[in-house]
Order: sequence, then C-alpha cells, then structure tokens
Amino acid sequence: MRNIRISIATIVAFLVCIGIVMIYSSSGIYALQVLNDKAYFLKRHLLFLCVGTVLMAGIMVFDYRDLRKMAKPMLLISLGLLVLVLIPEIGKSHFGARRWFKVGPFSFQPSELTKFAMLIYVADFLARKKDKITEFREGFLPVMLVLGASCLLIVKQPDLGTTLLISSVVLIMIYIAGARWLHLSILGVLAMPVLVFLVASAPYRMKRIVSFLDPWKDSLGSGFQLTQSQIALGSGGFWGVGLGKSMQKLFYLPAAHTDFILSIVGEELGLIGTLSVVMLFMAFIWQGARIAKRTTDPFGYFLCVGIVSMLGLQAVVNIGVSIGAFPTKGLPLPFVSYGGSALIFHMLSVGLLLNISRVEDLCGSQ
Repeated sequence: MRNIRISIATIVAFLVCIGIVMIYSSSGIYALQVLNDKAYFLKRHLLFLCVGTVLMAGIMVFDYRDLRKMAKPMLLISLGLLVLVLIPEIGKSHFGARRWFKVGPFSFQPSELTKFAMLIYVADFLARKKDKITEFREGFLPVMLVLGASCLLIVKQPDLGTTLLISSVVLIMIYIAGARWLHLSILGVLAMPVLVFLVASAPYRMKRIVSFLDPWKDSLGSGFQLTQSQIALGSGGFWGVGLGKSMQKLFYLPAAHTDFILSIVGEELGLIGTLSVVMLFMAFIWQGARIAKRTTDPFGYFLCVGIVSMLGLQAVVNIGVSIGAFPTKGLPLPFVSYGGSALIFHMLSVGLLLNISRVEDLCGSQ
C-alpha cells in the first residue's frame, strides 16, 4: 500500500498548501486592522501546522495497535477535560460558548481530543466485541452510553455541530461492524425529539435553521453570513477574481479564514479552485477507503473507517454550509481552515491512517 500512502500524503500536502495561502489571503486585512499584524493568523497557523506535522511523524514511529492499551485512559482523560472546560474559572468563554482552555496566547479545544479518543475507543471496542455487536446489552448499549456521556458534555458547551459529527461517525462505525437496524432505528426515534428540543430551545439555532431555509429573506440579519458566502462564490465565476482580490473578506463575510474559507477560495480562484478542493477531498476519502478495505486487523479496519468518516463528513458539512446546502454548523474545513487543536488532531489522524497502512504492509511481508 506504499502508493496509497504516497497519494494520501500528497493530497494532504496540497490541501495544507492551499490552506496556508488562503488563510493569509482571507485574514490579512482583518488581522492588520484589528491586531496590527497582517500575518498574525498565518504565523499561528504555521506554528500549529508544525506541531501537527511533528505529531503526525511521531505517531508513525510505533505500532498503532499499541493504542488499544490507551483507549480507555485516553477517553477518560478527554471526558475529564470536557467537564473541566465547563467550569467558569477554568474554561474560556467566547461568544457565549465555553469550549476552550487558554494557556498564554494559545487555546486548546478538548472536544477535538474527544473526537480522537472516541475513534480509538470505539475501534477497540468493536474489535473486541465484533461477535456481539448485534446484541443490545453487550454490543450496542455500552457504546451508546459512552457516546451519550461525551455528547452531553459537548452540548453543554454548547457545540451541537461537533456533537452531531461525533455521533454520525460512531454510528457509521457500528453500522459497518454489523449493528442491527432495529437498534439503530430505535436510537433514531429517541434522538429526534432531543435534537428538535436542542434546536428549538436555543434562539440562535432556530435563526440558523430559518436563515438556511431562506437566507435572502433576512440578508442583513440572520441570513447575513450565508448570503455573503453565496455572493463570494457567485462573484468568483469560473476563473475567480484573482488571488488576494476578494471583496467579501473586507469585513463582509464573518469567519472568512475559518468556517467559510471555501467561499473565499471560490471568489478568488473561481469554480476551478473550488472544484479542485472538492476533488482533493474525494480523492482522500477514496484512498482512505482503499486502506480500510485492505486492512485485515479488526482494530485497524475500524480505526480507518472512523478516521475517513470523520474527516470526510467534516469536509462535506463545511462545503455544504458554504454553498447553502446545510445550516451553519461551525465546523472548519480540514487542513484548509485556520485552527489550532483542530488542525493538530487532523494531522495526527492522517499520521494514524498512514501508520495502519505501513503496519499492514509489514505484517503482509512477514
């Protein structure tokens, strides 16, 4: 699978390079105006990228199967951090959400660690219980209890987007493991009223749903972000207005260098640039699926499925939000958007994916 590893590394490198260029382009004017440093976000992004790259290389040094011993401790640590971040004296609040630990100039989002820890825990659980996954008490319920505890703590931050992402990835993993449709259907029926309540009980979430259905009805209010995103994408046309020449990044489009960076890509690089990013993610998912298909170790197989599902779903949701196909979720575009802990754990996940492929090759050659 050496060619697949080279392909994935190349795809990620292209996405990272696009991200570096577009983060500087989309944030430079804002950073200069607000922070008096045009390269503020670029420098921080490069620092996070260096940390992520070192960790990605580091995780490839050892056998990924050793992570099974760390599955439960890592999950418990992540749950503990999710509790601590909710404490006002410890967690940092930003725009009404308490999701970060702040240490000096740096912030850490524990929900990103939870994503990673859940992948390892569920993959280990499914590898151990693969013959009992069809049983409710021994195979289905334990995973749902752990998932429920994690999601409850993340919702309290509040962060519904990450909650839905983690839930979707775990459900994909247990479905592929052979979970019964009856159990999944019951879960869906029970979860739907909870989801409706979470949306209806928070005015800002209701505004997101209303603006998603018709953003132009209140284009200067609740639909402002989506309409500005669509204007950016539409303004780019086929070839784009040119790198660095975006108008929407001039304080029109909020979160231009984070959640809506694809809109700036579409405006400056046009349909060609947007499709290039989309095709790179499609190629990543395809090559990741090829690794999963060829992995014989159950733990490695489920881990591959989880990693590809997580990064693929996050890319799909972010792209969908940018074009107005999904309500605003607040999920960054993997490898491209500006981000600290998110970028680090995305790079770590890629390193783990490459590790699985490498170990599988070594085992196959013995």
